[in-house]
Amino acid sequence: MKHILGLILMVFSFFLGFSQSDNDPAIWTYEAEKISDTEYKLIFKADIYEGWHIYSQFTDENGSLPSEFTFEKAGEDYELVGTTTESETLTEYSDIFEVDETFFKEKAVFTQKIKLLNPEVKQVTVDLFYQICKEVCIPKDEIFHISLTGEEIVVAEQNVDQRSLDMSAALMLDLKNKELLVNGDKNAVNEKSGLWTIFVLGFLGGLIALLTPCVFPMIPLTVSFFTKQGANRSKGIANALLYGFFIVLIYFLLSLPFHLFDSVDSQILNTIATNVWLNLFFFLIFIFFAFSFFGYYELTLPSSWANKMDSASSKVGGAFGIFFMAVTLAIVSFSCTGPILGGLLGSTALAEGDVATNLSMGMTGFGVALALPFGLFALFPTWLNSLPKSGGWMTTVKVTLGFLELVLAFKFLSNADLVGNWGIFKREIFLGIWILLFVLLSLYLFGIFRFPHDGPKQRLSVGRKITAVLSTAFAIYLILGLSKITDLKLLSGFPPPHFYSIFETESDCPLGIDCFKDFDKGIAHAKKVNKPVLLDFTGWACVNCRKMEETVWSEPDIYPILKDEYVLISLYIDDRKELPSEEQFDFKYESGRVKNINTVGEKWGTFQTLNFNAASQPYYVIMSPDLEILNTAVQYTDRDTYKEWLKKGVSNFKELGQLK
Repeated sequence: MKHILGLILMVFSFFLGFSQSDNDPAIWTYEAEKISDTEYKLIFKADIYEGWHIYSQFTDENGSLPSEFTFEKAGEDYELVGTTTESETLTEYSDIFEVDETFFKEKAVFTQKIKLLNPEVKQVTVDLFYQICKEVCIPKDEIFHISLTGEEIVVAEQNVDQRSLDMSAALMLDLKNKELLVNGDKNAVNEKSGLWTIFVLGFLGGLIALLTPCVFPMIPLTVSFFTKQGANRSKGIANALLYGFFIVLIYFLLSLPFHLFDSVDSQILNTIATNVWLNLFFFLIFIFFAFSFFGYYELTLPSSWANKMDSASSKVGGAFGIFFMAVTLAIVSFSCTGPILGGLLGSTALAEGDVATNLSMGMTGFGVALALPFGLFALFPTWLNSLPKSGGWMTTVKVTLGFLELVLAFKFLSNADLVGNWGIFKREIFLGIWILLFVLLSLYLFGIFRFPHDGPKQRLSVGRKITAVLSTAFAIYLILGLSKITDLKLLSGFPPPHFYSIFETESDCPLGIDCFKDFDKGIAHAKKVNKPVLLDFTGWACVNCRKMEETVWSEPDIYPILKDEYVLISLYIDDRKELPSEEQFDFKYESGRVKNINTVGEKWGTFQTLNFNAASQPYYVIMSPDLEILNTAVQYTDRDTYKEWLKKGVSNFKELGQLK
């Protein structure tokens, strides 16, 4: 269990590592030392900044990531003589992984002997993957181009073949009236409104965390500490408010590293959020979180962390001491807040828009809710008397959260199934599992069965009965949706789409509308029937795409326009289905970076970025079969705006026809 926790921490450490300064904490040098006409010694040296360390190649495999060398063309141009040797290392026990880890401090030296098989070889290329750590761990990748003759090496620019160049050029459209696209965001739903929604969701998550046994008992203790320790009441209040501010700051800072992803690749956040294996990872993590809430085990950070923070708060004092007290709260309460924060991370990954900004707003909202009682009760200490006593009701809150974690877990499993085109986790199966979970939650709340950490059986409280009735009502609502008595519009975007069913359907397109999933075929059909094109950049795991289809497209005054007036081309950006080998190619950006286009999603994602300078979904464009843009692009928007946008596109197409 601690190994799983360590893996989670390593993932978060990876994200945090991007927030380091631009200066690398390790400076590498390398050289080739000639031994004979055919033998050389390759030497790699790292000067490591104070406080940092790099792991050995031979550190325990159950611990942190080891250093790993890859010698390109070894066995072809040259052979390796023996293994890569290392300079002196240190060994320490890891509390997280519970193993002895081997690493370098201050300096690391690696040496590898090689023997040439091809006497014409003048240079070798070596790839080193390693992990450098301080408070956080940063995975790094270094590529060494080593001259065997002492001559300067000019690294050749990565080239692609003519076939790839031709296929890349075919992705670029000769769009007319393209300037309309610049103003497309004006028709999108107010982004600030969406951010405030995320903030409120984070705030609600923080309020729920307050009701858990890890946080709730600490409120009166902490407030009393500040009000009694201050030289006067105003000083105590000021310290409590500062404590609350630091809580908000800590949770906000945890989101900052995610902002650096956007500068790597415009499609990277979408790729991460819709990656099959990452969705499966989230599924397993949420199952793990859920059973910790059910009381089968305790999810805690190493106690030494909390002890160090607590000790620091006592020694430092003042504002810094209060900051360390806030860090201590975050560590001690992790067993309850961790799964909720995981849900927040998962929810923002599912949401549309800037994932990093969403996460910052959500984490800030969570921190504000967590900090709020410390400030309020410091200002109004008599309110402490009105707080309910800790008890079994907090266990009920944790178990309810556990069931909600399971509900979210199966959403990630559904994403993996949709993106991976497995065809297993169909809409009916998904709804059936959700029905089962809410029925089980109702049975638990009504006292039909219990979990290991439940206390003595007591009379059911009014709140518990109300929650049980609500859970039962929601299960009935799902059953009505499964029976197709209701359309489940309240859940649009969460279950798999209607056409993803275990029963045979006439179409695998939204709402049964005839659609094309290939741009060229769709354009050819539009020319044949002389209709405008609705270009729909969408995704299998795109929540807002499903909401648009099920709550806007399905409207009686919009559906006929889509069905009769347009040719719909739906391009799935997250489709991981491999392209036929003859359709796979390498796309070269102007910067010189080369991207392998191997899947359907990679092709259409690059197509969207290249032609429309956009990377979000849903993203809608109206054009003529001759590639003339007929209206501004829109994204997730409301019913009335979308209807007028569609009608304007048809009107502009007819005017264009008259002009011609």
